[in-house]
Amino acid sequence: MYLGHVKMIKKYFFCAFLLFFQNFLLFGQLKVNFLISKIPSVNDVDIHLFLAGDFNGWNPGDKAFELTPDSASGYHVTETFKHGKYQFKITRGSWLSVECNAAGAPVDNREIKLSRDTTIRLVIAGWQDNFKAAEKKHTASANVHILSDTFRMPQLGRTRRIWIYLPANYAASGKKYPVIYLQDGQNLFDDLTSSYGEWGIDEILDKLPAKDQCILIGIDHGGENRITEYDPYDTKYGKGRGDDYVEFLVKTLKPYIDQHYRTRPDARHTTIVGSSMGGLISMYAILKYPHVFGNAGIFSPAFWLSQAIYSYAASRKLPKYTNIYFVCGDAESDDMVTDVHKMVSLLRGKGLSPLNTPEVIAKGARHNEKQWNSDFPGFYSWVIKSLSH
Repeated sequence: MYLGHVKMIKKYFFCAFLLFFQNFLLFGQLKVNFLISKIPSVNDVDIHLFLAGDFNGWNPGDKAFELTPDSASGYHVTETFKHGKYQFKITRGSWLSVECNAAGAPVDNREIKLSRDTTIRLVIAGWQDNFKAAEKKHTASANVHILSDTFRMPQLGRTRRIWIYLPANYAASGKKYPVIYLQDGQNLFDDLTSSYGEWGIDEILDKLPAKDQCILIGIDHGGENRITEYDPYDTKYGKGRGDDYVEFLVKTLKPYIDQHYRTRPDARHTTIVGSSMGGLISMYAILKYPHVFGNAGIFSPAFWLSQAIYSYAASRKLPKYTNIYFVCGDAESDDMVTDVHKMVSLLRGKGLSPLNTPEVIAKGARHNEKQWNSDFPGFYSWVIKSLSH
């Protein structure tokens, strides 16, 4: 009987080891070599190449993903990844100097699906700044205004451009309006200020009846500080300033807007919206201040950056009127749909209903402004119905 017990223990440890080994193969880190044999000529005295993708918040000058020059006029870098699908591009440190095709036209994101250690060989056909940029023009509608180019952010010790969209009949109506606060203001209204196309939110709202229009506030991102400003946590990208940024929204910007414009300042009529890193900080904001922001639009959120956002969500008590709309594309990354579903399930487990937490998965949609332009009308229609309740 004792011998049988020993055999059972050995069998148990063998099965446990086998399970561990399988999980290691499934979830272990993979080594990926990126090799560029030659690049188009440029005028730079000192050339630096970077990977920018959904694995680093699309940071075009991330030192952690810089390639190293070799003796054969090429570049290389070895990075570690989890199993899965990723999108990326090569830049020379900014989106103005991103790779393009040989005729100067933008190229789609590169896609890789990783299941083992591998080498990725890349050919760069051209650099965007080697070609005359297509002329861009202001496309913001007459209802869009710059509230300030240098609005003070005392919590961050910085200034920022703030945009405001006022309904066409704002001056004559005398009524008070709900307010939606949106991140990445550069990309919302005006093609001239956007990096890769605008959301076109002003054109969407201009077509709606006056009774369905809101005040929109767009806050520019902080350029090289975008990731840390939109990150509530300390990560490899630096010290998170997300708390300071949310404090700016709640204690500086919103009071100013409520004082100077006819708003409906209660939480039920105040919404926060963002995509990617902006989606992460918008999620954090409604969790931290649910009595300030009653609604949120979370587009393609960068929950991958820190699992702490889930723990924080689990610890927070949200009013039953809280409404959070989630949307992402199923062609963004392997983790995006799973990450969004995890947050939705967590919130519903805390008592929020499916009507309060819709989860929209856009078939074939990628991680870009074109997708979010397509997603916005559905979100806006939903939030307007929520505001009327």
